[in-house]
Amino acid sequence: HAGHGAAMATPRTMRAVQYDKYGGGAEGLKHVEVPVPSPKKGEVLLKMEAASINPIDWKIQKGMLRPFLPGKFPFTPVGDLAGEVVELGSGVTNFKPGDKVISISFPSGGGLAEYAVAPASLTVARPPEVSAVEGACLPAAGGSALQLLKLAGVSFDGTSGATGPKNALVTAASGGVGHYAVQLAKLAGLHVTATCGARNVDFVRGLGADEVLDYGTPEGAALRSPSSRRYDAVANCAAGVPWPALKAVLADDGGTVADVTPGVGAALTSILQKVTFAKKRLAPLMLAPRREEMEWLVGLARQGKLRTTVDSRYPLSRAQEAWAKSMEGHATGKIVVEMGGAE
Repeated sequence: HAGHGAAMATPRTMRAVQYDKYGGGAEGLKHVEVPVPSPKKGEVLLKMEAASINPIDWKIQKGMLRPFLPGKFPFTPVGDLAGEVVELGSGVTNFKPGDKVISISFPSGGGLAEYAVAPASLTVARPPEVSAVEGACLPAAGGSALQLLKLAGVSFDGTSGATGPKNALVTAASGGVGHYAVQLAKLAGLHVTATCGARNVDFVRGLGADEVLDYGTPEGAALRSPSSRRYDAVANCAAGVPWPALKAVLADDGGTVADVTPGVGAALTSILQKVTFAKKRLAPLMLAPRREEMEWLVGLARQGKLRTTVDSRYPLSRAQEAWAKSMEGHATGKIVVEMGGAE
């Protein structure tokens, strides 16, 4: 009988959920038994506790980033991970087996499985005050919210009071990225106007938004602040908001719209503005996860200053339902798949 502190031996095979071609949505996900991966240099192997689904996961399945992603089929999706370190790749010295961590393994994925490898450089300790479910939600959505606001000129070091943006707009404020963006903008001291669907108005107000617009109304569709404010920072978390509508509500002396769902149109608009030195700018975000930002977000969560709203949680056996729910696009907060829990 091994001592109390000894880790259980890692099995050779595990349950995982994969897709083997582009398209197919939730129906395209297959339950398989595959070998447990081995951590390479600079990687850790996690016994998974929870993973959270982001829209990018099913967009990759749809082929929106082909031919680059996925790297190969069959592919085990999802990059937001929470789990326990069970094995270290060579060169990893800052973790030990038994450590509870959160990590992001984008674009290599692997999260919809009982074990997953993650880069040690994008892995951070998970304190007991932050649950595995909450921790799995933070890396991509929390990181995107933070980088969107920074891209729009907001600073989080307490020095922006005099010079930084004052009035922020957050669109799709009840979604995974948006619900963090509202809270972070308030933490940075901004006046926040937010848009969401009618059923989520009270929820978004509860996150701290000063003004909440139902995007189904004419005022909401026009993004107009009830107190007639013009925005100098916009975290655009909604798909399909046209640039002219955003431009119309930006402050005359300039403002930046940071866009979380950049399409080709947004990229072209952004390039044109750089060429013409426009005061009103659209800045597409390509999330580049940073460990120190993840640590900062986890610290806020630990102190209760950044709350995670979980729309729904599913066991791995019901991952297809979680996937379908994300594709519907109406989740309030985050969608999570749990590995350790009851089926």
